[in-house]
Amino acid sequence: MNIVYKIKSWGDRHHPKILDIIRMMFGIFLLAKGFYFFNHAAYLRELLIANNAIRESPKIMDMIINYVTYIHIVGGGLIFLGLFTRLGVLLQVPIVVGALRFINILSPYVDNELWLIILVLSLLFLFFIFGSGPLSLDHLFSRMKIENDKTA
Repeated sequence: MNIVYKIKSWGDRHHPKILDIIRMMFGIFLLAKGFYFFNHAAYLRELLIANNAIRESPKIMDMIINYVTYIHIVGGGLIFLGLFTRLGVLLQVPIVVGALRFINILSPYVDNELWLIILVLSLLFLFFIFGSGPLSLDHLFSRMKIENDKTA
């Protein structure tokens, strides 16, 4: 049996209801972060330049800025709605792992951003395991499909 299928089926059987509320709030947070980056692309550009993240062409930098912005918006929306939650989570992981690069862990004054990134990475892992839950469009569509199969 496929390991992803095992994780999915275990997560679907052991999903506490409170996780749906946390999933929705987390999706709204990612949506808000995406809209912030959309309205403040210059901030993200300066952050990349200041940390020598991009030394290549400006086109690559624009691609990264667009990826971060739109994946936060689309992925946050998917996570909020509970529609393809695991896909939305997987799209977020490279962004969050990349954000860890910009945090200087060895600094004597660790910024609060490190704890936020650790929390976001933990929530991404949690929702990859547990999935959408009963208060989601995935669950609604699967119930509708089962009911249609019974009547047909």
